[in-house]
Amino acid sequence: MARADKQAAVAEIVDSFNDSAGAVLTEYRGLTVKQLQDLRRSLGENASYAVVKNTLAKIAASEAGISGVDDLLNGPTAIAFINGDVVEAAKGLRDFAKANPTLVIKGGVLDGKPLDASEIAKLADLESREVLMGKLAGAMLASLSQAVYLLNAPLAQAARLAGALQAKAEQDPSILAGGAGTPAAAEEAPAEETAPEAAAETETPADEAPAAEADAPAAEASDEGEATES
Repeated sequence: MARADKQAAVAEIVDSFNDSAGAVLTEYRGLTVKQLQDLRRSLGENASYAVVKNTLAKIAASEAGISGVDDLLNGPTAIAFINGDVVEAAKGLRDFAKANPTLVIKGGVLDGKPLDASEIAKLADLESREVLMGKLAGAMLASLSQAVYLLNAPLAQAARLAGALQAKAEQDPSILAGGAGTPAAAEEAPAEETAPEAAAETETPADEAPAAEADAPAAEASDEGEATES
């Protein structure tokens, strides 16, 4: 490869490292051309899969500020540069490797940090970004609903209290009078208490009347006696 071609190849790999969210380094020894095509299709539009020369890839990684991947760059190497969901791409590579054991995942790069094969496997076991975002949105909506409930709870209680007072007022209108009827009732109470005394006074002459009637015959008898003596 001419020097200019090498420089262009290095620059292209550098751009791929810089523009991607992550990269997975694989060994493709034994894969057929058709299998490589199937692998590229399985990764979708958000990832590219390129066969690279190890020496050029090492230079490109160094220029991109990535360290710790030199040991991974040996044997036939192809790199999956991921522009979309890293977890989803890692799942796709893992599933393809299970179906095609000749594909070996050697490691990768995420946020400029090197990952080994076991860390790529753990990444593939995570839920996809869409699922995580859905769960996060659900949690946020649940928290918002709880907050709205807490804010509305006092208002609801006040509304229930107002409804109860209104129902009570319909049964007893004096509640709406602000207690104005209470003093009147208090003033009328003594009149009711004195009523028995008044009744007692009116009954007293009735008790004296028989005594007067009893005296009357005595007087008549006295008169009759005087008349006899005369």
